[in-house]
Amino acid sequence: MKIQESAENYLETILVLQKRNGNVRSIDIANELGYSKPSVSVAMKNLRLGGYIRVDPEGSIHLLDDGRAIAEKIYERHTLLSEWLTNMGVDPEIAAEDACRIEHVISAETFDALKRHAGMMTAEAERAGQ
Repeated sequence: MKIQESAENYLETILVLQKRNGNVRSIDIANELGYSKPSVSVAMKNLRLGGYIRVDPEGSIHLLDDGRAIAEKIYERHTLLSEWLTNMGVDPEIAAEDACRIEHVISAETFDALKRHAGMMTAEAERAGQ
């Protein structure tokens, strides 16, 4: 299932905030991304109608299975790409910004190849250190 890049960013942000704080509300997302509360509210409505999130009566946002799957995929891409770029000597802040752009357009095939390559590099480094 293909969704818009902005929806992927919102889902990833919900996942990150859940890991960090446990509970996520629209205001937390607005503060994290620097967006207006009305913009976040519209996005949350669209994600709710799409079946990606659930909002409980207290306003807490929860990822549903489809939303969690997308969020975890994007988060994994972001994490690996950021680390990969940083390890190549890119400033960590620039690496994170570039990873944000790349994570949405990289094909599954290319990402899987990068993941395998990164795993081989890690294994080689561990063997060299022993």
